[in-house]
Parts: sequence; C-alpha cells; structure tokens
Amino acid sequence: MPHSVTANVGHSPLLIETGKLARLADGAVTVRSGDTIVLVTAVSATTVKEGQDFFPLTVDYREKAAAVGKFPGGYFKREGRPSEKEILTARMTDRPLRPLFPKGYLYDTQIIGVLMSADGEIDPDILFINGASAALCVSDIPFAGPVAAVRIGRINGQFVANPTHAQRADSDLDLVYVGTENDVIMIEGEAKELPEVEFVAALKFAHESAAPIIQAQKELAAAAGKEKRVAPLFVVPEELLEIAYQVAGDRIEAALYTPSKVARGKAVGALRDEVAAAIVAKFPEASKFEISQAFDYLQKKAFRISILDKQVRCDGRGYDQIRPLAAETGLLPRSHGSALFQRGETQAVCLATLAPADEAQELDGYTGGETTKRFILHYNFPPFSVGETGRTGSPGRREIGHGALAERSIAPVIPDVSDFPYAIRVSSEIMESNGSTSMASVCAGVLSLMDAGVPIKKPVAGISCGLVTEYNGSQLSRYTMLTDIIGSEDHFGDMDFKLCGTDSGVTGFQLDLKLPGISLQLMEEAVYRTRDARYRVLEVMNAALSAPRTELSAYAPRIETIRINPDKIGLLIGPGGKTIKGIVAETGAEINIEDDGSVHIYSNNGESLKRAKEIINGMTKEITIGELYQGTVVSIKEFGAFVEVLPGKDGLVHISELADFRVNKVQDVVQVGDSVWVKCIGVDDKGRVKLSRKAAMKDRDEAASQPA
Repeated sequence: MPHSVTANVGHSPLLIETGKLARLADGAVTVRSGDTIVLVTAVSATTVKEGQDFFPLTVDYREKAAAVGKFPGGYFKREGRPSEKEILTARMTDRPLRPLFPKGYLYDTQIIGVLMSADGEIDPDILFINGASAALCVSDIPFAGPVAAVRIGRINGQFVANPTHAQRADSDLDLVYVGTENDVIMIEGEAKELPEVEFVAALKFAHESAAPIIQAQKELAAAAGKEKRVAPLFVVPEELLEIAYQVAGDRIEAALYTPSKVARGKAVGALRDEVAAAIVAKFPEASKFEISQAFDYLQKKAFRISILDKQVRCDGRGYDQIRPLAAETGLLPRSHGSALFQRGETQAVCLATLAPADEAQELDGYTGGETTKRFILHYNFPPFSVGETGRTGSPGRREIGHGALAERSIAPVIPDVSDFPYAIRVSSEIMESNGSTSMASVCAGVLSLMDAGVPIKKPVAGISCGLVTEYNGSQLSRYTMLTDIIGSEDHFGDMDFKLCGTDSGVTGFQLDLKLPGISLQLMEEAVYRTRDARYRVLEVMNAALSAPRTELSAYAPRIETIRINPDKIGLLIGPGGKTIKGIVAETGAEINIEDDGSVHIYSNNGESLKRAKEIINGMTKEITIGELYQGTVVSIKEFGAFVEVLPGKDGLVHISELADFRVNKVQDVVQVGDSVWVKCIGVDDKGRVKLSRKAAMKDRDEAASQPA
C-alpha cells in the first residue's frame, strides 16, 4: 500500500512516496519536487562474498532522456556511460551515507537513482540524496539515518532553500548541505568570495531548513518501514588485536612517524608482515580481513594516542603548521601558462590552455541549468605519484570528483567572456601525492592561469583541515583539529575538510567525514582555521607571481573583436556557412560570431588576423556620409566614374565632382584601375551612393595645411 509524506522546504514541497514502484527492492521511494521526480532503490545482500574485507557500497545515479521527452544522442539512441554530472551526484550521495552503516557490515549494498521526470527548474541531485536516505530508512537494511539534503543559495543577501535554476543564476552561493537531526555530515559547493561569517550563517540556515525533511522521513519509516534485519557484523576477535599489540605495539609509533612517506611505508610494511606471521602462527584459521583489521586497529590506536595524548603529529609539525611550501611559474616553454605548486610531499604541475570561446564544452544534460562550460579543470592522478604501479587511462570517479572540486573553487574568479573571450582549460598533473592534491591543484591552477595572462579577479588558494576525536559513549569528550593533513592523517583521522578562497572570502568547499556527523560549532572552528592557513598559502603564491601577466604567451591565440550590424550576420555567414568558411580557409584565422553582432577573430599569426579583419570589415561596413575613402575606379561612363570604396560596394563620382575645375572628359582625370580618394556626399532613398573626388581633395589639402 503506498504511503507518502511531504516536507515544505524552499520553492516547492518535497513529496516522498513508497510502496508503489520497485516493491521487490529492500527499500524504494520516489521523491518529487515540482515536476522533477527521482526513483531511488536500496538493496543489500544477505550473505558476504568470500574474502570480502571492506564495505562494498555502490551508489549509481542515471538520467533518462525520456524524463524530458527526448531521444538520447548518438548512433544507438540509448543512454551511454555516466556523464560527469551523474558521477558527481552519485559521489555526493555516497559520502554522507557511508559513515551511517554499522562497523563490520560487509554486505554488498547498492543504491540506484533514476531520473524519471525533469522540469528544468528543480535539480534532481538534492532529491536523489534525500531519496537514498528515505529508501534505506524504509528498508530492513541497518542504517543510522535519516539524513536530509538541502541546497542553499544567497540572492541579494538573503538565503534561499532549494532555489530553482533561474534563482541560482542570481545567487552568490551554491551550498549543498547534508545533515542528521543534530549534526552536519557533508557539505559541498562554491561561492563568489563569500565572507566566512556569512558562510557560517549559511550552514546554520541549511541545518534549520533540513529539519522538516528529517521529520518527514521519520514519519514515512514509522508508517511503512520494515523491521531492520539482524546481520552478523564482521569484527576482529579481541585475541587477534592483543597479538598485534604485543608484537608491534612498542614499535608502531616509530614506524608511523618516519619522516619520508616512502620510508614510512617500508617501516610500516615490515611490521605488518611481522604481525601477520604472529597471528597466523597462533590462529591459522584467521582470515586476511581479520589480520588486516587487527593491524589497522594497531595503527589507528597509536595514531590517536600520539595526537590526543602526546600532541605529536606524524611528521612532527604543530597542529596548525603547514608543510613547507614552494611555487614556480613558467615551467614549460610551449604551454600557454604553467606552474608548479609543492606542499611537503604533495606536488602538482598545472598547464593552462586558451582557445576560441566556441571551444567551450557542451553539457549534455536533461535537468536545466547551464548548457556550456567555458572554464574546465581536468585532474590526473597517475600511479607513480604514490610510488606504485596501476591502471592508467580514462579518469575514474575519484579523479572526476577532485577535478570538479578544484574547478568550482577557481571558477568564481574567472573573467566574464565579454572581458576575456576565450575558452580556458587547466590540466592538473599530480607528480607527488601525500594529502590534499585537489588543494594543490587549485593553487597550481591559479598560478598557471596568471602565467597565461588570464585576468583573474583574485588569486585563490585551498587548504585541508583534519579532525581526531574521542567519544565517551555518544558524547564528544575531546578532539584535536589538524591543519594541512597528510595521507595517514586522512586515513586514520575522522575528517577531511577542504576550503578554498581569496583573501576576501570563500569560493569552494567540500567535507568528508568518517563520523556520523559533527556539530556546527566544530564546523565553524574548521572554517576559520582554514581561512588563516589560506592566507599563508596566498603569500607564497603571491611571491611566485603577484599578478596575471600583461602579455599572452606567443603560442596563445590572439583575438580581435569587432562589432557588425546584427542584420549583417547572415551576409557574413553566407548560405550554408560558405562565406565564413571561405574567410577561414583564406586567412587561417578562427572566427566566432555572436548574436549581438560581436565577431571574435582568433589567430596566432598577426597577418592572418589583420587580413580576416579587413575582409569582414569590408563585407559588413556601411558607406557613411562625410567619410573619406581610398577606392578603385571600376568603370567609366560619360557622366562619371564608379569607384569601389569597400569590398563589393561602390558609388558614382559625377563628372562635376571629379575636380575643382571643369572636366570635359572623365578619362582626362581618372582611368579604370586608378586608386583615388573620394568622399561620400550622399546616399539616395534607393541606396545609391554619391561620391566626390573634389571634396576629398579639399579635405585632404586642409588637413595637410594644419600645424602638426
């Protein structure tokens, strides 16, 4: 029997329904706002695969063309591989769900979301996150939810919950907030240099806005939820933990605190082998999972004792100390812009490339919003960056997610296309990785843009903040925040909070937690800690390059912009694009025409650009009364001479206007092919142009007689 609940949040109520579709799934709901509807299902296996040693949670989200009444593009007329938008939506849903499953729950679990209807105004990503939580709540799968998701915008200084696409275009904030009843568990988004005090206020507003969605899911679970299954959890026996501690407990801290990442890995690996051998010797039946978890427990215990009791970090830094920083620009001779940014053992090299504006990426989505993307940042994480071998090729979900975080953090300072009519791509190549490569990509990416001469509004820097907590039951008893976390602090710690911005405010952010939530007070503390660290990073970047270069690279395309009468656009393009293609073929320049009559001419060659400009001006320029022109005599009649003053445009110089004396025969003054100066003295109602050589000679003589 179908059950539904409603949460009144923002522009349109959120309607969650279960019991009608996909009833064989462990849990299934539809979530509707406006005419946007997402189906979300949750299924979890009842047995564990042999050898399983991690929680196999899979979150997939797909958008169907039929949701907006379209055929998919391509030859097969079928949806293909997930788009970047679908991948990012799935990642954004995975992160707040994962910490809320029981520890030791290793059953294959799958969340699937399908866009069933889209109205082009409501983004379905928020619906999917809420639907995933609701589907788990009504299922028999163990889950410590619900969680609620809201999107927060800020328009004219006022916060707005779940804004439409039209409203988001006017907003200086795009915050996706996911929280439990009392805490925040995930945030993600971007802002236009939003001051930290306003960012913190937005988090509080988001938490209040999410409350009705939490309550609605509780009501739905009470009315239609299944009894939770009793699933055996896979935990390590205490005796195995004890063996691990006896074998390596007095040496693990020294191994973990070896300064170099490579040396640290070897020292830890040697102890791991010792622990494994000792456990197998006493308990031959111990599984790889139990051995691995026992050693992981040992490392985590040593790490937390060191941080909370001894107040010592793995690499010896203070809690708020950033690793050594270095920055350099102009590394690569042929790229349009390049930069290196180093923070400890994390190193990124970024390359900036400029192209004509029509090279912007087309977004093949069905949910409304932007249809093109002019600024692109691609992130590449090769296995050598961590001293390993591995798969190379097309980017994985992690690379897409890290690239998106860096891209949206820089995007707010990219100049408008009217001020800088280029498409812009930054490629981030990770050379070394020991924590926060996405933040290194932001710093190196900004420097590469400045090196390329892109007039960004302000430099952006990013830094990470970690957290180590200790709980007494459900109450937080003590905690420590860590600035600029390295890989082991991310792995053994409880939080990875990344925040980017200029010296004026926030531009991008992302929160990952291993905890089932943290308080808004802790979030506020993390926001201000990262702000102070960001200022220090900006100082180092400023020392490397203080402002965008005033000249573009010699290898970047030059651009000239001219304006033509919009009525002339068809003439310039020609039938089937024949005319514009001909100009491109003749000159080698790239030409981009906008609806308002702006014509952008791109070329690496000055002569090519000049010739294209001459042709376009000649085709589209109008002959103006009072203007002087240097033209060519194209034909002679008894009553005067026709002079071509612009390509394809001529006018008549009557015999009486050839000279300031009586002319008996036109040929006495000019011949076909002569170059002459003429002045436009009139255009009749039929568009016929009247020219005067006599008037032009008078004007030129007067100009020559003026003192310099």
